[in-house]
Amino acid sequence: MNLNIRRLRNSLFFAILAHSLTYMFTANWQISLAIATMVLVLKQFSARRKESRHETQILEVIPEIIDHVISGVQSGMSLNDSLIALQHRGPNLTQKYFATFSRDISGGLSFEKSITNLQHKFANRNADQLFEALQFALKLGGNELLTLLRQLGDFSRQDLTQRNEINSRQESIRNSAHLSASAPWLLLLLLSNQKTTQQAFSNFLGFTILFSGVIFTIIAYFWMDILSRMPKPKRVFGLK
Repeated sequence: MNLNIRRLRNSLFFAILAHSLTYMFTANWQISLAIATMVLVLKQFSARRKESRHETQILEVIPEIIDHVISGVQSGMSLNDSLIALQHRGPNLTQKYFATFSRDISGGLSFEKSITNLQHKFANRNADQLFEALQFALKLGGNELLTLLRQLGDFSRQDLTQRNEINSRQESIRNSAHLSASAPWLLLLLLSNQKTTQQAFSNFLGFTILFSGVIFTIIAYFWMDILSRMPKPKRVFGLK
């Protein structure tokens, strides 16, 4: 909830800023309000895209984490120590998560409980598979731990490669669609300091046309976002 409130405050700030700057440029509150509404919506979309990019970044570092664990186990470190070491030598993105794991272990929490807390931090399907495999190997003695980790690493890399290929294709289509949707508003902004443009949108009919355009553009952005969104695999583990 706090994250959503901060996101909304940030979006409102940029919307108010856009309204003020546009009004200074056009002296027309109808056009300024329409531009501010578009900025508010685009900032909300941008915030969601950042969250999606964070999930993608987590996916990208899973194979590296697996490699570090394999390296630690092969060098004679225990599984606990291999995971704790990732707070210093692992990917920068996840070092804080493993620092929390280290504090949990030092505080007397069991390995299983500490791994469960780690899963909640990652909140990622591939990470769930890794941590469940580690718990499974620890319970059964871990004789096949290295083999299991190598197979899991190969699977994670293949999954990541396929998702990156699909994402790269969708990204170009999404960017083109977004540019097409925003082009009329950029043109309106360029023409908005002309008297004829300001007069056209100062009456009720012009205001109705203007905000009909806002509504249809927002619908188009929602539609493009839904069509270009990668299906998010359901988490089987890590929900307890």
